[in-house]
Amino acid sequence: MSMESAGESRAVEPRTAAVVPAAGRGVRLGPGAPKALRALNGTPMLVHAVRAMARARSVSLVVVVAPRDGVTEVRNLLDEHTLPDVVVVPGGETRQDSVRLGLAALPEDVEIVLVHDAARPLVPVDTVDAVARAVRDGAPAVVPALPVADTVKEVRPREGGAPEPVTGTPDRSLLRAVQTPQGFARAVLAEAHARVAREGEGATDDAGMVERTGHEVVVVPGHEEAFKVTRPLDLVLAEAVLARRRVTDGF
Repeated sequence: MSMESAGESRAVEPRTAAVVPAAGRGVRLGPGAPKALRALNGTPMLVHAVRAMARARSVSLVVVVAPRDGVTEVRNLLDEHTLPDVVVVPGGETRQDSVRLGLAALPEDVEIVLVHDAARPLVPVDTVDAVARAVRDGAPAVVPALPVADTVKEVRPREGGAPEPVTGTPDRSLLRAVQTPQGFARAVLAEAHARVAREGEGATDDAGMVERTGHEVVVVPGHEEAFKVTRPLDLVLAEAVLARRRVTDGF
């Protein structure tokens, strides 16, 4: 086979983009700046998260969905940290709205979409690429996840901090704690956002929306460093992870 014919027969890799919704306030970390802009080792969490996406071999474009009144601030922040090629668009009232707006900003040739929480700033690049690869290999929706370490109880909720009766104990061997980025064939995610109506504060799990449209969602191994930073104690853990990386990886 000639070199020309070999090149012609080589399949073109589908283009992959990452959408990072970062328009929320993050009330669990207390008052002040939005959670995504909180400093982690002197650098905002959002910058760490965008770098993780941009460093992935599979990702060719990153779209950050910023607070409506903070687009310029986020754009300047990314430029200051040498991330000038990231697209920044204004978000909506809920995370679901913001992801939909991020999807709308993608070029037509993007076929695979990763949706990543800015509050998971330390996800390893290999995890990002594994999710994208699983979608590229034919899965309509992919989530990275870890086995559940704790026994989980179902309860009947009661208000005011009263003791809650246990109603069941799921088999934890069948449970997984889901992380991000979650990966999707673009058409599948767009269908979910078009069909699943926003209720209350909207959906916080894009894979859950896809499940409701009847598409299969598959799990790939997640990573312990892809945890979500939601409480002050999480910041302490994240700082420790970064300190270890500086020693072992040089950054």
